[in-house]
Amino acid sequence: MSKLSLTFLAVLFSFSVSAQVIQTDSIKKLNEIVVKGYYNPQPLLRAIGAVSILDSNQLQNQPNSSLVSSMNTAPGVRMEERSPGSYRLSLRGSLLRSPFGVRNIKIYINDFPLTDASGNTYLNTLDVAGIGSIEIYKGPEASIFGANTGGVVLLNSPLKRNNEVEFGLTAGSYGLLHQTASLQQHINNYRFNVTEGYQQSDGYRENSALKRKYIQTAHQWSYSTKGLVKAFLFYSDLGYETPGGLTAAQLAVNPKSARPATPTLPSATQQQAAIYNKTFFGGLAHSYSFSQHFKHVIALFTSFTDFKNPFITNYEKRKESTIGLRTFVAYAKASQHVNYTIQAGLESAQTKNDIKNYNNNKGLATALMASDDLTAHQDFGFLRLNFDINQRLLIELGASLNFFNYKHQSEFPLVIAEKQRSFKTRWMPKFAASYLINANFMARGSLSKGYSPPTLAEVRSSDNIINNSLQAEAGWNYEGGVRYQSNNKRFYVDGNLFYFHLQDAIVRRLNENDVEYFINAGGTKQLGTEVQFSAWLLQKDANRFLNGIQLRSSYTYSHFRFEDFKNAAQDYSGNKLTGVPNTTALNSLEFTFKKGFYLFAQHNYTSAIPLNDANTVFATKYHLADVKVGFRNLQLGKTALSISAGINNLLNQRYSLGNDLNAANNRYFNAAAGINYYTSLAVKL
Repeated sequence: MSKLSLTFLAVLFSFSVSAQVIQTDSIKKLNEIVVKGYYNPQPLLRAIGAVSILDSNQLQNQPNSSLVSSMNTAPGVRMEERSPGSYRLSLRGSLLRSPFGVRNIKIYINDFPLTDASGNTYLNTLDVAGIGSIEIYKGPEASIFGANTGGVVLLNSPLKRNNEVEFGLTAGSYGLLHQTASLQQHINNYRFNVTEGYQQSDGYRENSALKRKYIQTAHQWSYSTKGLVKAFLFYSDLGYETPGGLTAAQLAVNPKSARPATPTLPSATQQQAAIYNKTFFGGLAHSYSFSQHFKHVIALFTSFTDFKNPFITNYEKRKESTIGLRTFVAYAKASQHVNYTIQAGLESAQTKNDIKNYNNNKGLATALMASDDLTAHQDFGFLRLNFDINQRLLIELGASLNFFNYKHQSEFPLVIAEKQRSFKTRWMPKFAASYLINANFMARGSLSKGYSPPTLAEVRSSDNIINNSLQAEAGWNYEGGVRYQSNNKRFYVDGNLFYFHLQDAIVRRLNENDVEYFINAGGTKQLGTEVQFSAWLLQKDANRFLNGIQLRSSYTYSHFRFEDFKNAAQDYSGNKLTGVPNTTALNSLEFTFKKGFYLFAQHNYTSAIPLNDANTVFATKYHLADVKVGFRNLQLGKTALSISAGINNLLNQRYSLGNDLNAANNRYFNAAAGINYYTSLAVKL
């Protein structure tokens, strides 16, 4: 089936199928936690997928200078930050391909794809102040979101229904300064938000300073009872220095040092190694309900990135531009015993990369080394059927048909005419169900397939060679789970067991000069379990001095192993998956008192982490303890003040929150800060 045929079928669906998601009585219950999904809300208790929700209450307990602490509270999630601003994100061990950034995970912000057509996401361009809540879907979600094997993250900006102005300021160790401002306005049927942020830090290590200037705006206009328009834009100017990895000996001597010079290569400081990323993103969406059953949604999005990376061996400059659309129609019907919805649509995107590499002379680009143009095209059509039988049995049947190709041409040192490589069309199904055994307890199961083609940064990596041998990785995921929530919502527990079999895994390799390239190297067998739990040890009561005590816990066990995994003459089959700890456990307690006073304490245990495929080098296990204390919403007339102070790494652990995997010359380690402090002030008018 051609892409033209797929587009025609989707357009045909838009005139023949239909839409509005009907919310069941359980969704309408007061204080019911609802999984928003992508225009597919479900009560969390009955949600079919393995999902974790980070709402504004959870986010405000964490440091506001980084997403790392917040994301790592969710089981099955590991977010790293090798130095300030250098994010990496893993869902269920999807880190193998990511030297930095985010790959084989699909990320949306306010319903718009933040991930480009080649599968790359610049999550670090966002300011935490611009995020109001996060939904994390673990495991392949290709049936509705296209190419991914790790999962999907949905980010939502804060768009409130009241008028307010807020200013915030955070200062902390190692020169941390984070200033934010936001404006919320609600005028009749129109709401908008503007959020601004400036952040800087000297960093714990040499050559690890960060600066980011950020502004975003979100708009929503209900121009009629049937029609809704949304708009979202942001601009980010991000720059952060990259200190590079250290050997174990160098780490022991001075963990703050940047990568030193060798007899053949200069140091990270000498080359002013850094990343500079200026990104504009914009999206416009329209939703229209033709009737109580039939709805159509279309979203257009675009982005432009000016990317510069002075590295030790070269200086890379990239101009990246993306344009795309996502559209679907939905039909919903309710009867006495069965409610059903149908969604059918497509997503299409194109990303162009103009890449040039120069010699790097102490942070200055000099002689041109290589110049290439690459363009990725990703298109998929999807169909999802949901059946709710007697408000007990939820069934989801979904599938997507995926197309991917890229074009490439070289301009220097050799001129090579444009060529195109098309990948095999992929059919990605999903079968899932949940059953509400009683009002408090449910069981669920799913079978889904995911796939992820190579990104342009993998096709044309740091060795400046177009690698046309890379294949898409793909695999099946088998999963079951249970959830329980007490009648008074005092206790909540969610547990699941999964098995993911990935084939043709794309992995990163480094040559002797620390230059990266990528290969397909066999597969992985990933057996794991994830548990999250929350409980009000002391239920909230505003009349007591101690209002309440809440416990939150998450636990992850990952028995992830390589299968038929070879590199040259080495066979790593049966070894532990690189970069994935066997066990992580996180526990937190929040004490809330009268007058808005609170105390928050958190402990994170992470077991030893294999740093190379041979499993001969491990990062040691660590215990991170964080404490935060403060007042929320202290009323001074019409002004509300929030004041807090916190300590990170209270136990002063020596650890690395982001290791270089399979590093050349044993440079695995990026030391994280020891005990450090911060204080914050927010003023709301």
